Amino acid sequence: MPLPKAELHLHIEGTLEPELAFELAARNGVTLPYADTEELREAYRFADLQSFLNLYYELMAVLRTERDFEDLANAYLARAAAQGVRHAEIFFDPQAHIGRGVAMGTVVEGLWRALGRSQETHGISTQLIMCFLRDESAESAMETLDAAKPYLDRITGVGLDSAEVGHPPVKFREVYEAAAALGLRRVAHAGEEGPPEYITEALDVLGVERIDHGLRCLEDPALVERLVRDRVPLTLCPLSNVRLRAVDVLEQHPLPAMLDAGLLCTVNSDDPAYFGGYAGDNFDAVRQALGLDEEQLRELARNSFTASFLEHDEERRARYLAEVEAYKFG
Repeated sequence: MPLPKAELHLHIEGTLEPELAFELAARNGVTLPYADTEELREAYRFADLQSFLNLYYELMAVLRTERDFEDLANAYLARAAAQGVRHAEIFFDPQAHIGRGVAMGTVVEGLWRALGRSQETHGISTQLIMCFLRDESAESAMETLDAAKPYLDRITGVGLDSAEVGHPPVKFREVYEAAAALGLRRVAHAGEEGPPEYITEALDVLGVERIDHGLRCLEDPALVERLVRDRVPLTLCPLSNVRLRAVDVLEQHPLPAMLDAGLLCTVNSDDPAYFGGYAGDNFDAVRQALGLDEEQLRELARNSFTASFLEHDEERRARYLAEVEAYKFG
């Protein structure tokens, strides 16, 4: 049995495995520019963030109906459950779907057909976080928030993702203020490719409660001190960092130094179909490459539940934390 954990940095569109991509393409009459799953899997060996994003958006063409989004979410939940995930806070990118004619309702209702029963079918509690694409306009983000208003009973929070450099958090000040007024939780990608100043800006301008990635905080000792003092969670994605060249090799990942500094780090899979592994695979990889001991792994698992948005269900959070403490490593 794997170590119980929460996954807090997971893009549902990034769980599209080649086999499902071809299955959905056939269902929807979409022609993919790849001969077969092997050729497509080879295309997953991209060079950088932009080449990944190009493929990521290209393959979204196969996602058309509620059933497609339901199948995508169920496939992720089955894999996550097998790797010890007990709670998942799942990102989705509505602008990438709305822009090609797929309605917000199709996306949310389709995902919720899986997430709404995930506790019963997969043993995983779930929440949904709607991300804004930072390389789109602030006006588009506000329109997206407006389109989501009929579905806010399904959406826990908002996030900010896609190409980071040149798109500082301040660009989205107004939409984050509007999201806060609606009672939505707030997170943002910052400090992966972008500078540590983006982390500070996300905290001060957007009022975020968690930083997604945040690797580059180590370049600013005062920022590290603040993150430690305020217990701001960082949702790290080690295998993703290597595939996108934020870290050259996993053995050089700063995770141990970040834990030693007292940062509230979690380990997540980001876009696992593209980056070589799901949540448990990331735990196994850092254990092997970085020599993390059992207590450090337990700390990461504990952190994942502590950093989750489970305040409305402290009994459930306490139960998950008890599972972590009781876990026996093999």
